[in-house]
Amino acid sequence: MARDASPALLPGLSDRGFFAIAGAVSAAALALLGYLLVIRSGQDAGALSFMPAVNASLNATSATLIVLGYVSIKRKRRDAHKRFMTSAFITSALFLVGYVAYHSVHAETPFPRTSPLRAFYLPMLASHVILSAVALPLTLVSFFFAFRGSFAKHKQVVKFTLPIWLYVSVTGVAIYVMLRAAGAVS
Repeated sequence: MARDASPALLPGLSDRGFFAIAGAVSAAALALLGYLLVIRSGQDAGALSFMPAVNASLNATSATLIVLGYVSIKRKRRDAHKRFMTSAFITSALFLVGYVAYHSVHAETPFPRTSPLRAFYLPMLASHVILSAVALPLTLVSFFFAFRGSFAKHKQVVKFTLPIWLYVSVTGVAIYVMLRAAGAVS
C-alpha cells in the first residue's frame, strides 16, 4: 500500500481547496502587512522597541530548527523531523505575530542613507520581502501534504520550501543586524 493512498488528516479537503485556503490566508497576511507598512503610519516609535531583537531571535531559532529538521529527515529520523519542523513553523508564526504587533505601532524602519551597508541592505531586503511572500503559502502547502500523508507531493514542494524558508529566516536576522549596526534600531 502506497503511503499517499490514504490521507491521515483533512480527508475531505482537496488539494485545490487547500491551495485556495492557503492563498487566501497568505493574501490576507500580505494585505495586513502592506497596510501596516505602507498605508498606516506608526503611532508610537518607542512602543515595543524591543521587538526587532525578539523577532531576530525568533528568525534565528526558526533557521536552526529548519536545519535540524533537514538533518533529521536525511538521517531518516521522521519523528525528530516532525518535531523540528513543527517547532520551526510555530517559531515562524510567533515571529509573524511579533512583526505585526511591532508594525501596528511603529511604521517602517528607514535605513540611513549615509550607511555604507545600504548597498547590501536594500537588495537583501527586497529579496527577503519577495521570498517571504512566497514562503508562507509554500510552508502551508508543505505541512498540508505532510499531515495528509501525501509524502511524494510533500517532497516535491519542500524542494522549494526549504531553501526559501531558510533564506527568509537567515536574512531576517541579517537585516536586523544591519539595521542595528547602522543605528536604525536598538
